[in-house]
Amino acid sequence: MVRLPLTPEEVERGQRLGALLRRARGERSMLDVALDARVSPETLRKIESGRVATPAFPTIAAIADVLGLSLDMLWAEISRPEHAGGPAGSARHAREQLTP
Repeated sequence: MVRLPLTPEEVERGQRLGALLRRARGERSMLDVALDARVSPETLRKIESGRVATPAFPTIAAIADVLGLSLDMLWAEISRPEHAGGPAGSARHAREQLTP
């Protein structure tokens, strides 16, 4: 089975996921979290670094459980574009307001 390349959106979402997990892990060691979630430390490291942008659902569910994260909250956070409503959106809105 051939795996299709990831879209830029999937790569960005994977980076947001990794950053969120790193923040949630806080001062806990990567080894402790990985062992508690029953995943390899290497897997957790790859997810946190964004190298695995689309990890398996059971893996994320286990890590989220160990970190006390809701899957609903996690999905909402990583699915939201960082720059929604940013400068491009503001410029477009301004142009729409000026067009008769």
